[in-house]
Amino acid sequence: MTTIRPLSEALTGTSVDIPHGQSLLRVDGLTMRFGGNTAVDDVSFDVGRGELFAIIGPNGAGKTSIFNCMSGVYRPQAGDLTFLGESLLDVRPDDIARRGVSRMFQNIELFDNLTVLDNLMLGRHQHLSYGMLAGMVYVGRAKRTEVVNRRIVEDIIDFLEIESVRKFPVGMLPYGVKKRVELGRAMAMEPKLLLLDEPVAGMNVEETEDMARFILDIREELDLTMVLVEHDMGLVMDLADRVMVLDFGVQIALDTPDRVQRDPNVIQAYLGEGDEGPTLDDEAAAAEARSGQEARR
Repeated sequence: MTTIRPLSEALTGTSVDIPHGQSLLRVDGLTMRFGGNTAVDDVSFDVGRGELFAIIGPNGAGKTSIFNCMSGVYRPQAGDLTFLGESLLDVRPDDIARRGVSRMFQNIELFDNLTVLDNLMLGRHQHLSYGMLAGMVYVGRAKRTEVVNRRIVEDIIDFLEIESVRKFPVGMLPYGVKKRVELGRAMAMEPKLLLLDEPVAGMNVEETEDMARFILDIREELDLTMVLVEHDMGLVMDLADRVMVLDFGVQIALDTPDRVQRDPNVIQAYLGEGDEGPTLDDEAAAAEARSGQEARR
């Protein structure tokens, strides 16, 4: 099936009125503690418009804690988060979503008993202006609004190549397809900033390649700014413009992928090796080879 219409025509709310490359998101001195444990320790970075910015680090490095702070789930003890020049501190998660920040979760957070179409329609809730009574009657403005938003969802379904399962309950679908639906729901919000929390976790080689293709296509068509947390080094090094590395909540590197993967501090944090040890590029190649062997089996 061919695309109903370009994604840029369906999701018009993703555009921002700032020059390309200018900071869309700024994080200054972010600190997050849980009791006596510091999950994020004085971390600062900025993300430019149209950039794909990756955050990597070993398990427990504080990556998801930063995402939780950016989406309003956590309230940091120190520092500031500004999005399009406005602070996100003390802003409720639903208001952050209305400002244009959406998130694809590491653990699939879909409604298994609802269809693919209904799950994606939930991502349009902030674009539905009618009340409960109008929705129950389903006439006039409620019906017109529903038709417009359903067409947008159908465009996303077609873009993600899941039209054949659009009316299937999500609980019946394989894991890789569920992850596409999770991405589709985040896109249905028409974000200006998309947070991708381990989008290929648990996927096989083919599913990972498909997800990478969709991420690249979304970025190309919408010029969308993305922040990516991921353990798949091959994916990160191929997709990211810049990479920030965390280790026990501390920022140890922030640079382009080619420089980061040769940084001795980064290698030691990941592999426990010194300057003469393998690089992250070696690790990525080895992981790809192992995955290829498993696929052939």
